[in-house]
Amino acid sequence: MINTDSEVAVVARNLVRNFGSTRAVQSVNFTVAHGEIFGLVGPDGAGKSTIMRMLAGVLRPDSGEILLEGIDVIANPERAKPNLSYMPQRFGLYEDMTVDENIFFYATLFEVPAKVRRERSQELLEAAGLQPFRRRLAGQLSGGMKQKLGLVCALIHTPRVLLLDEPTTGVDPVSRRDFWGILYGLREHGVTILLSTAYMDEAERCSRLALLHAGQIRHCDTPARLKQLMPGALLAVVTHNVRGAHAALEGVPGVLGRLLMGDRVNVRVDDAERRLPALRARLVERGIGDAEITRIEPGIEDVFVALLGSGDAA
Repeated sequence: MINTDSEVAVVARNLVRNFGSTRAVQSVNFTVAHGEIFGLVGPDGAGKSTIMRMLAGVLRPDSGEILLEGIDVIANPERAKPNLSYMPQRFGLYEDMTVDENIFFYATLFEVPAKVRRERSQELLEAAGLQPFRRRLAGQLSGGMKQKLGLVCALIHTPRVLLLDEPTTGVDPVSRRDFWGILYGLREHGVTILLSTAYMDEAERCSRLALLHAGQIRHCDTPARLKQLMPGALLAVVTHNVRGAHAALEGVPGVLGRLLMGDRVNVRVDDAERRLPALRARLVERGIGDAEITRIEPGIEDVFVALLGSGDAA
């Protein structure tokens, strides 16, 4: 059995889930402290949503254990529900109901008293910037506003643990920023947040990250410590011809990986000072003499590709 303590909000041990002959989750282990924002990061098919569904008690693992606020989620999923809220990728808003009516519906599901519901909805709507839209049909909201309404509905019963499965997929940058502002506010009030994301810039915002690949957690630590794990050094090659530079640097001795990043190519090398002359020479040879090469600190995307990827990405 799992042992836990007052500092730990969520414990997952040896989680395994198969779908037919496919092992979607393989011996996943982690703990999440109270008030932490814990991120599951990985590409599609890495197992993020499956883990979230198991934590929420809506999908039973084939083996393993889960504790949420000291409650065995597998043995007592109904007992765990008042302490958590789960917002899947496609949250179940009723598009033919207004913002207020959706909130009322979810408050009723969780038996939130009317006075508490009114106070709580007022507070959440103001935080989400949805106060002026209370009477608008959910189906007439923008994508970002729908996600924020989904979050309001998920928080109406004041859960202690919030599970968010890729909550900002397809959401505009301004709404994503607002969404994260709400999450930071929740953390300040002691809410524990687990979220999955494929956005590496969002991963940087988490307290700790679990890097998932093929259903397994390969690395788990703070963003800063994960960056220290990246082998080699990272160089930014800025030029008018980034795709040409990306192709030109293939096969140069010491180059461990290349990643296109907008107007530059991030190039991972084993030794920056030693390899710089060869990189410059190759670029000039290929007619890319305007390139500027500088050493930079890696981001989570660079770390993920270095630790789990093939080394090169277009």
